[in-house]
Amino acid sequence: MTGFTHFDDKGAAHMVDVGAKDVTERSATATARVLMKPETLTLIEQGQAKKGDVLGVARLAGIMAAKKTPDLIPLCHPLALTNVTVEFSVDREASAIDIFATCKLRGKTGVEMEALTAASVAGLTIYDMCKAVDKGMQITGTRLLEKTGGKSGTYQAS
Repeated sequence: MTGFTHFDDKGAAHMVDVGAKDVTERSATATARVLMKPETLTLIEQGQAKKGDVLGVARLAGIMAAKKTPDLIPLCHPLALTNVTVEFSVDREASAIDIFATCKLRGKTGVEMEALTAASVAGLTIYDMCKAVDKGMQITGTRLLEKTGGKSGTYQAS
């Protein structure tokens, strides 16, 4: 199975050996969007959600999720993250919250999965905290925006 790093020459799944790779500064930023009713967005912005500070809890959930990525995604390496940030941008016109998760480290493998996990779990947390008033929320657009470092260099989504 050429091109896929998580399969050996017989097609069996395996963890990639990163032992010989160079240690470099690495970072990745991922995004996700939560679409909701305008009333739900107003509740979040005004801090009126029954479960409390939706974005504060979602931020913590995203950070915690990044740190737990190897427990959730098979074959991911446990990483010594040096920084995780989860930020939000409100788009009132679209009635949405955009999530931006950035993970950094100095190591032998990238942090794309950690950033994607952080953005995903932050979105799931927003859904969980607001589902009592808006079960129709949608989590969309989860993707890698940028990654730097390592042998493959920089990736920037178009």
